Amino acid sequence: MSVQEILLSGGGFLFVLMTLVQIAPIKVNPWSAIAKAIGRAINADVLKDVSEVKKTLDDHIRVDDERNADAHRTRILQFNNELIRQLKHTREDFIEVLAEIDFYEKYCREHPEYPNSRAVHAIANIERVYDDRLKKGDFADNGQPPPERGGE
Repeated sequence: MSVQEILLSGGGFLFVLMTLVQIAPIKVNPWSAIAKAIGRAINADVLKDVSEVKKTLDDHIRVDDERNADAHRTRILQFNNELIRQLKHTREDFIEVLAEIDFYEKYCREHPEYPNSRAVHAIANIERVYDDRLKKGDFADNGQPPPERGGE
């Protein structure tokens, strides 16, 4: 079949119609749809591989994030253990563990499927002891001499 036969047998009309529809301000773009379908057919294996790599990467990120949250929880539980054994801490120690708590609680809010019950009471105890230390002003001195008082 020659080009002239195609144009005269209706193929030309279809070509012109598809081109006009492509140009017209209508949401239907037949050339784009055809190109997309051909592209998907050609790249099917690549798209499948990319999808599998993305899933694997998402799994690794999830595991890494959980491991990071576990490390924060471990530090919180360890600090609470030290408080239970009545070890004194500096105000800076408390500030550090409160930052750990902030990260950990944010992670738990964003990931409700993550088990959190192991640290709830430890966090409450750390916050209670911190409030008590603030009221009494009896943090460990961190090896620093006490501040000089005026009027002496």
